[in-house]
Amino acid sequence: MLPPESLAQLKTFLSLVKKSPQILNSPQLSFFKEFIESYGGVVPPSENVESENKRNTAEEKKSDPVIEISSEEEIESDVELDNTGVIESPDPIWDEDIEVQLDIEISEENMEIANAKKREGISLFGEGNYEKAVEVFTEAIKLNPVMSLLYAKRGQCYLQLNKPNACIRDCTKALSINPDNAAAYKFRGRAHRLLGHWLEAVNDLRSACKIDFDEQADEWLKEVTPNARKLEEHQRKYERLRAEREIKEKQERIRKAREANAKAAAGFTMPDFGAGAGAGTGTKPDANAGKGDFKIPPEVMDMFNDPEIHKCLEDPEVFAAFTDISSNPANLMKYLNNPKMMALCQKMSSVLGKRGFPGGFPGGGFPGGFPGGGFPGSGGGANPPPSGPNIPDDIGLD
Repeated sequence: MLPPESLAQLKTFLSLVKKSPQILNSPQLSFFKEFIESYGGVVPPSENVESENKRNTAEEKKSDPVIEISSEEEIESDVELDNTGVIESPDPIWDEDIEVQLDIEISEENMEIANAKKREGISLFGEGNYEKAVEVFTEAIKLNPVMSLLYAKRGQCYLQLNKPNACIRDCTKALSINPDNAAAYKFRGRAHRLLGHWLEAVNDLRSACKIDFDEQADEWLKEVTPNARKLEEHQRKYERLRAEREIKEKQERIRKAREANAKAAAGFTMPDFGAGAGAGTGTKPDANAGKGDFKIPPEVMDMFNDPEIHKCLEDPEVFAAFTDISSNPANLMKYLNNPKMMALCQKMSSVLGKRGFPGGFPGGGFPGGFPGGGFPGSGGGANPPPSGPNIPDDIGLD
């Protein structure tokens, strides 16, 4: 029957093996690997054995087709549309904006003259004299620049003159003054249709019919709907492909992170609990150190059974840092700004303090010894950085 302290050490060793079984491929543990395999057990291959499979997998992934997200023009070019009636050489786009001061006061005289000009312009439009109607509506706008209908009516004139861009500019200004101007939506939607802007056209004409149903607007809406539906379905397809690509990229990042963690765990070397006692403390090691005679008290080994410590070590990044420090206590300096590792150190120091070891591990620190003796914050060694809500939990673990 093994003594209690040996059983505690064996339990700790098996706990480490459970978290990182690849360590059994190390030469010093070959005897234990042969023992497991003699009973039919299987030890996971090391990183070197798996590298070939990973390379093959990477090559297969490289051969997978990459989904490229096209621009809006390319999306439209992939869809067969009926472009009958689209103006090939429209009027130039109006870059300048119409500045309107909505808070200005309009005199009654100017309002009366503007209304008279509006009636005159409507009459000229009915006669088919669109150029003259534009001039009259322009004079009315100068007298009363805050009347939304004047811009919509002038836009209607531009529509008849095959100047859809000018119409869009005037109707957009009309909607900035009055967002519920159904006529502005109607004429702007028709202008977009003449330019082949099917999605913009269907949206404007839907808004016009929703605000104030008009038979002509409804007829124009039915005209643009087939092309608009094709584009809407095509856009949904590309949005779905884009979302799938983002998910794949996220999964790839997670896979690479897991591979990096597994690689760090696979490089773990079992710490020599016998040879390192007192290292880094400035004290003289035990006379039997290095001969395997040093025994860590079972109270210390039992520390790893603490639920909080055990949960911390389940984190692959924390476990990799823990094993790195175990193999070389000087590596602790790399993790002083790591909140997760410092939390583990403080927790282990607290547990040891309750078990009668207020200075950390007996002999001056971690297995192998922390620099300066003990955990940071336990009375020796480096002090941990201040913790608080401004320090994220994943610093240093990327």
